[in-house]
Amino acid sequence: MSKPTPGKLAGLKAVSDSRGVIAAAAMDQRGSLQKSLAKERGAAANAQDLEEFKINVTDVLTRHASAILLDPEYGLPASKVRNGKGLLLAYEKTGYDSNTPGRLPDLLDVWSVRRLKEAGADCIKILLYYTPYEKSHINDLKHAWIERIGDECVAHDIPFFLEFVGYDAEGGDEKSLAYAKKKPEIVSGSMAEFGKARYNVDVLKVEVPVEMAFVEGTRSFKGEKAYTRAEALQHFRDAETMTHKPFIYLSAGVSNPVFIETLELAGESGTKFNGVLCGRATWKDGIPIFATKGPKAFRDWLETTGVENIENVNKALKSASPWYLKFGANSLEELG
Repeated sequence: MSKPTPGKLAGLKAVSDSRGVIAAAAMDQRGSLQKSLAKERGAAANAQDLEEFKINVTDVLTRHASAILLDPEYGLPASKVRNGKGLLLAYEKTGYDSNTPGRLPDLLDVWSVRRLKEAGADCIKILLYYTPYEKSHINDLKHAWIERIGDECVAHDIPFFLEFVGYDAEGGDEKSLAYAKKKPEIVSGSMAEFGKARYNVDVLKVEVPVEMAFVEGTRSFKGEKAYTRAEALQHFRDAETMTHKPFIYLSAGVSNPVFIETLELAGESGTKFNGVLCGRATWKDGIPIFATKGPKAFRDWLETTGVENIENVNKALKSASPWYLKFGANSLEELG
């Protein structure tokens, strides 16, 4: 792969640790966070709640992370307390319109790559619900949409992180055994598609290609088997062969112990993944505390359990590889 342009290189360096690994925390949840807070509190959560939650997470966790992913809707106050670490900003609207088939994406109305960069973003992040098995006219819309964003990021010379989350095109349950069996192909197929040069994606933010609850011989195993441990390890390796691009794993809302075991499995498979963007696996368990006891109690929880959670992730990242290797460089300095 040709080496990154100066702006893209600067952005990638800004969100990486000294090893060239992306050890980033994610705090760009909006709709789902608002719902969770309201559910725990038994009363609505407002914009101020979301801002305060994000400020606390960012201030505490960026001491232990290489970067933070925030949204420009509620996350800009938090972006001011990130302890000198890198900033990724989300460019998509939260969720999707469930009345329209295909989980179609949409961009935030009053934002553009230019504006996100002006707001301090080192990198741009997009979330897309995607499966290679969706109807072709729906995927065609998604492909064109990603091409536009990729070109916009090229024009402003800023890295483009694309996160894709799979789903069942037939409307089945994504927590089922049947979906767990389809997941490796969904992840691999998505990596193959968006690794293509035409999309101008710099880092793929990917799901792990297995559902841990269905991997026999793991601590996360719940009793129904989709894959043996050996098959799971092979799925990690197979997904990796689908792209030459740097890629990092997302935590997909699993608990901290499950995510740690997932990263251990990735390491055991020998996969050259380049880091993580990990959100709920570090701070999710603090939601009830914030909702019922308030920001001060939440901050105390973050400074103990939250920090412990992110340190667990950092330990598990020992098996990650620097992204500069994907450009044929042996060090960050080599790239300029």
